[in-house]
Amino acid sequence: MNVMNSASTTPPSKTALVFGGSRGIGAAAVQRLAADGYAVAFTYVSQAGKANELVASIEASGAKALAIQADSANPDAIRQAVSQAVDCFGIVNVLVVNAGLLRMGTIDAVNLEDLDLMLDVNVRGVYLAIQAALPICEMGLVSSRSAATWLSAPAWPARASINSRRPPLQGWSKGWRSTWPHAESPSTNIQPGPTRTDMTAGAIDMLVERSPLKRVAEPEEIAGLVSYLARDEARYVTGSSITIDGGLTL
Repeated sequence: MNVMNSASTTPPSKTALVFGGSRGIGAAAVQRLAADGYAVAFTYVSQAGKANELVASIEASGAKALAIQADSANPDAIRQAVSQAVDCFGIVNVLVVNAGLLRMGTIDAVNLEDLDLMLDVNVRGVYLAIQAALPICEMGLVSSRSAATWLSAPAWPARASINSRRPPLQGWSKGWRSTWPHAESPSTNIQPGPTRTDMTAGAIDMLVERSPLKRVAEPEEIAGLVSYLARDEARYVTGSSITIDGGLTL
C-alpha cells in the first residue's frame, strides 16, 4: 500500500485517492478515510458491482465517494485516474496505493506473462501513481503500500510466489525523502502480513497456524494504521516501512 498525507494546514475539504479500493484492505481504507471526513475516490479493475456498492454505502453515511475504473498495469489509466479525482474533488490530499496482485506457483512454474503483470502492477504501478499525483497534491502526500509477500518460499514452499513488492518500496520510502517536492509531506510504506481478503481465502487455516496470535488480520486493522498515518499527529513518521503482521515469523 502507499499512503500520502497533506501538510499541516488542513484544507476545508479533505480528499483521498485509493488505488485498488473496491475490496479487501483497499475497501477498508476507503471506508475508514470516509469516516474520518475525507471525500474519497478509488479505483477498481473489473468488479463494478462491488465498487458501486461501496460508493452507495459511503454516500449513505453522508460522505462523498467516486469509483474510477482503472487498471494499475496501464500507465495511461493511472494518470487518468488521478485526473478524474482532481476533476471531481479539486485536489488530492492523501494518496493510498493499494492495488496489487499475486500469481501463485513454484518459481519454475511462474510464466513470463504473470511475472511481468506482477511487476507492472506491484512495482511500476506504485511509482507511476505517486509520480502522477505529485503535481496536483498542493499539501503533499503520505505513501503506503500493501505487500502480499508473506506467501514467499519460506512461508509456503510448495507454492512459492514472486516477492516483487517489498524491497523496492522499502528503498523508495527512504529515497523519496531527499527529493520530495513537498518537504513537510510524510511518505510511509505499510507492510501488512496475512489479512482476511479474497487473496487469502484458500489459505486462512495455514496462515492462522503460523501466526503467533493464531489469527489473521482483518482489513479494518490495516485501515486503522492508514487512518493514523493520514493525520497531522503522524507527520513525524516518514521515510519508514511499518510492518503490521501480528508478530509473524517465517
